[in-house]
Amino acid sequence: MAEIIPYASLLIGLVLLSGGADYLIQGAVAIAARLNISPLVVGLTIVALGTSLPELVVCVRAASAGAAGIAVGNIVGSNIANILLILGAGALMCPISANRNHFLRDGSIMVGATVLFIAIALTGSFASLSGTIMILLLLAFLVFSYVQGKKHGMDDLSMIDMDEAAPETTVPMKRATFWVVGGLLGVAIGAELLVSGATTIARSLGVGEEVIGLTMVAIGTSLPELATVAAAAAKRHTDLIVGNVMGSNIFNILGVMGVTATVADVPVGEQILTFDIWVMAAAAILLVPLMLTGNVLNRREGTVCLTLYAAYIAIQYIGVERII
Repeated sequence: MAEIIPYASLLIGLVLLSGGADYLIQGAVAIAARLNISPLVVGLTIVALGTSLPELVVCVRAASAGAAGIAVGNIVGSNIANILLILGAGALMCPISANRNHFLRDGSIMVGATVLFIAIALTGSFASLSGTIMILLLLAFLVFSYVQGKKHGMDDLSMIDMDEAAPETTVPMKRATFWVVGGLLGVAIGAELLVSGATTIARSLGVGEEVIGLTMVAIGTSLPELATVAAAAAKRHTDLIVGNVMGSNIFNILGVMGVTATVADVPVGEQILTFDIWVMAAAAILLVPLMLTGNVLNRREGTVCLTLYAAYIAIQYIGVERII
């Protein structure tokens, strides 16, 4: 029975994280609508940050608990999963198209953020100075996105699902406040259970914290992105799928890692330095030719992405040191 407890803790933590983040977003959007805050601003802040909230809370909690491997692994693993797993699964639901100009602009920012992440990681750790720089760059990105949205219209904000940010004017303020408070509690408790369970599982299996962060935790904290992709695919809003993934990756690097590094110095493990950050870079670069070929990610290319992700997960549990 004792062996089951860590896995139950991990599963319950993931459920609370995903559900808590969802209710937090809905409540915050409803309150913003009641206060007559622009949907554009809501989309750029509440919704965009909300989908990365599980990664943020887990990384901060893991870094504070001395489990740096889970923190860094979660960010790297989530960004890999967003492209290979989430986009791959989305392409199987329906071919994913994107506005060429929007993709080139947002994709360039995502690749640039990835290069910055790797450059800092190669120094051996993320410290408060690098975290502060990343947060400032995130704020610059938000201002740039806001200006572009005002200039070209809300449709230009392809990284934000504006349907999700639509004003919920029918929700009473008390209910919205309850959602926000309950969502925050769910996220906080979920993160505690998830980090505790993941750390125990890593030790019992004899694998590094990085492997758990790169796989179980990364997939779990990517559930909000998967839910958004599934909803967008059902509505055939395929441009939102690519935008959501790129926006999430940018937030993970600049926002999640930035905030985490300001809370505690985060050392980067040897495996992540020698293997995983390069897989993250390859996935980001691979997305460019896949999307620019006919401006669509078709089902065959989606299958390739899923196959690559399955191979990546297999390598993690076989042991990276046995492969490279």
